[in-house]
Amino acid sequence: MKHKQTAVDWLVDQYKKVGGISISMAEIAKEMEEQQIRDAYWASYKEGQYSGDKTADEYYNQTYKSEQ
Repeated sequence: MKHKQTAVDWLVDQYKKVGGISISMAEIAKEMEEQQIRDAYWASYKEGQYSGDKTADEYYNQTYKSEQ
């Protein structure tokens, strides 16, 4: 399973690449975070798992934690 990248992880990667963060990068990270929140809500809604068999921590780890 391919892991998604959180908005913060993306922003940190950008910072490392260019040695700083521009206003536009911060705005992109905010938009990514908003979309990730929406995606998480709809994924749980579609699966009928408001409080189903996964905890929020399990969902986060499975979806956003990369294997390191």
